[in-house]
Amino acid sequence: MHPYHRTQVGRLIEFVSNSSDMRIIAIVGPRQVGKTVIALQARRQLIELGYTCQYVPFDDPRFSQPKWPRDAIIPDTKQIEDLTNPKTLIDIWEEARKVSLNSPRGHVLFLDEIQLISKWSNYVKGLWDRDRREGYPLHVVILGSAVWQMLVGRNESLTGRFRELRVTHWSFPEMDRILALTTEQFMFYGGYPASLPKESEKTRFDYWHEYITETIIGSVIGRDILLLNQIKKPALMRQLIEITPNYSGQIMAYNKLLGHLQDKDNATTVKHYLNLLSDAALITTLPRYTPTPHLRMTSPPKFNALNTALMTAPSGYSLKEAQVDRSFWGRVVESAVGAHLCNTRKASTQIHYWRPRDGKHEVDFVISRGPHLVGIEVKSGKKQARRGLDAFKDRFPYAKTMIVGSGGIPLNEFFSFSTDEWIEDQ
Repeated sequence: MHPYHRTQVGRLIEFVSNSSDMRIIAIVGPRQVGKTVIALQARRQLIELGYTCQYVPFDDPRFSQPKWPRDAIIPDTKQIEDLTNPKTLIDIWEEARKVSLNSPRGHVLFLDEIQLISKWSNYVKGLWDRDRREGYPLHVVILGSAVWQMLVGRNESLTGRFRELRVTHWSFPEMDRILALTTEQFMFYGGYPASLPKESEKTRFDYWHEYITETIIGSVIGRDILLLNQIKKPALMRQLIEITPNYSGQIMAYNKLLGHLQDKDNATTVKHYLNLLSDAALITTLPRYTPTPHLRMTSPPKFNALNTALMTAPSGYSLKEAQVDRSFWGRVVESAVGAHLCNTRKASTQIHYWRPRDGKHEVDFVISRGPHLVGIEVKSGKKQARRGLDAFKDRFPYAKTMIVGSGGIPLNEFFSFSTDEWIEDQ
């Protein structure tokens, strides 16, 4: 059986093959979604196309020197003792320059977990600028367990020097293809393929629960966020990571959220930390839809986990137990739909919720892009009235509406198409 290749593998090869665009390629996205696998699969194909490649994982403590592939001409005597020292990055880059001059089509340098290098973006900026001045045929691919804004920091910029290859949580069609999951299993276990061994349901649940709570949530707290030196109150951030998935699918003002935290601060700090969690692709806050942009800032946000495993694993429920709790399962289904909308949208497409000023009705999600406006209601139980969508349509006559779930588009069908495909189909 051939290994599964996500679409980003082909896109990465296209990026490298474009010799007129030598910008740094940044593979970014949440932890455990396959960024390293994508890089290694692309490297294998690039070697077949005539490129030389080398892959350097800065988080691997088991070796004292980079593992150069057979086609990279690197002196065997080269020893690197401290992989988090900025000098290590400079040395690796200098050797890659030499190799690139003798490569048939150019050399590709993969730098994994680059955020572990202190002030790495400053060094990369200078090294890349010199490459362009002196004409080295060196392609650089960087990987990190965070989106670009978190990697470079909000006060630094590599504008014009990189292009982003975004990797999101695995979709239902992808999980179904490699693990043959049902729609209900996907919504409960989420889009982390490595968390689900093909064994009995009991073994699968135990392994999955430990994987999510320790490998995902624990690693994000300990490595992806707290080590980025942007967190002045780590206890507060830890609490947000632990409790906000519990409120996925709910609308809650920041001041009300403060009431649930032990390590309290002001709403501005909480909002900033929630933005970082959104950058890390854990949980996002959706604004209320209104044609007047500045009014969105004054409305309470709607929380939505970007992978439903982040809300189901800490719950302690099994799949069957979660389905019995209709209120909880309804939020899981709604959050799965919201996560799919956020994870598969284009950059220009925005996701909101809608509720009128009188608060009598609500629309679960609103997709907006240019002239396109679509209201979505999620139904997880018996067929219900569509008063929210009707009120939305009265307020915005040009909008399209759709029901997902019971009485509408089946969930497995909805998960099979991207957000923008649904917009264009309306």
